[in-house]
Amino acid sequence: MLKSTFTPIFWVFTPKPKSPKLPSRAITSTFINSTPLVRHNASLNPNTPLPPSSAYIHLPFCRKRCHYCGFPIVALGSASTQAHDDPRVSNYIHWLCREISATKVDQPDAKAPLQTVYFGGGTPSLVPPKMVSSVLETLRMKFGLREGAEISMEMDPGTFDAEKMQEMVLLGVNRVSLGVQAFQEELLRACGRAHGLKEVHEAIDVVKSCGVENWSVDLIASLPHQTSDMWEESLRLTIESQPTHVSVYDLQIEQGTKFGRLYSPGKFPMPSEIQSAEFYKMASRMLCDANYNHYEISSYCKSGYECKHNYTYWKNKPFYGFGLGSASFVGGLRFSRPKKVNDYISFVQNLENGLANSSVDGHIHGKDTAMDVVMLSLRTARGLDLKCFQESFGSSVVLSLLEAYKPYVESGLVICLDERRRTIRIDDLNNSFLNKTNTERRVAYIRLSDPEGFLLSNELIALAFGVIDSWKDCPPY
Repeated sequence: MLKSTFTPIFWVFTPKPKSPKLPSRAITSTFINSTPLVRHNASLNPNTPLPPSSAYIHLPFCRKRCHYCGFPIVALGSASTQAHDDPRVSNYIHWLCREISATKVDQPDAKAPLQTVYFGGGTPSLVPPKMVSSVLETLRMKFGLREGAEISMEMDPGTFDAEKMQEMVLLGVNRVSLGVQAFQEELLRACGRAHGLKEVHEAIDVVKSCGVENWSVDLIASLPHQTSDMWEESLRLTIESQPTHVSVYDLQIEQGTKFGRLYSPGKFPMPSEIQSAEFYKMASRMLCDANYNHYEISSYCKSGYECKHNYTYWKNKPFYGFGLGSASFVGGLRFSRPKKVNDYISFVQNLENGLANSSVDGHIHGKDTAMDVVMLSLRTARGLDLKCFQESFGSSVVLSLLEAYKPYVESGLVICLDERRRTIRIDDLNNSFLNKTNTERRVAYIRLSDPEGFLLSNELIALAFGVIDSWKDCPPY
């Protein structure tokens, strides 16, 4: 069953064949004369890699660590709602800007201005606007920033007021991801959140009053002691708030967190897998009934309000990552920075001195690329474009995937579509299987059904990994 860990994108997706789970694994940056640990990977056009047009910026500061959080953060203290004079913040921003400035651009003549910037955390809204301005200006000087670029910021209730929101808007922030998580005071306390329900409603009012049209509400399902009525209430109040985007994450207990010490998945007070599945179905039903498009496993939006930055990941396009623990995908390689502040500062110093390298010599393996493309594509409502996939990897693996998914097409978990994105009936598909070339031409896309297929996405994607892992005529990359 789907267990989205609501892992931020600065962690690297790393598929593992023959495993029913799809964990994220951070890939360590390599230093010259050290053991290479960079993940080789590529987009669908590895021979002509595109320059990145998106950047993820990690601002790790929080008031306190939430009980489910295993991400690299710096806790400033529960009373902190501003960080104007905190040397930990100003020092980090200093090194962050130095990292951006020291980053090598492989194709200076081919670089395109950034089209999306995403400030994630942590709680980026704790950082003073003047420091956010410094980061944006450094990005603009280094890479360029397209006029009207999507600039997103994760913001937590209780960490900003109307004045601060307006300052962020003037800097260019035009998309807000509001970390509500729940609309019940008892659940917020149980999660260790630093805000309460009063701050949630105040934050929503501020975002709307400041004219931020493109904003998202983040919710977490399957929390300890969460009931179906609570989840329905959170969804209802979210819909009534009228955000243009909603992200719904299913909690996974992580080792090393307070929840990891207190609870076991599926055991009381954690919801069972059946209850978690019902939560997911309820979200899909209620949000779709409210005219939100379910465009990705955990993401819903009003028409035209898809998160452009996240589409960079789902389409397996290159992107920069800057800051503590963040990962990049540049030149067909994925790599991440250190997760501890002192190690990160050493990394930046080495980068400036030419002693840190984000790439290593070697060949990109076609199987890794194919796995990434399948995993990322099947997370979306658009699904896997088989024509593009075939052009990159050949027809044999496409036919093997279709054969492997045939029973799931019959059960309704996988949907086959033609070039006009019309569903192919199972009878027509069975007839096509009699002529493999015809099947290859007839089926243009495959996608997972909503919600049943999405719920079993881990198992269905792992099945594709098994097909690709046994692939004998993998093309060299």
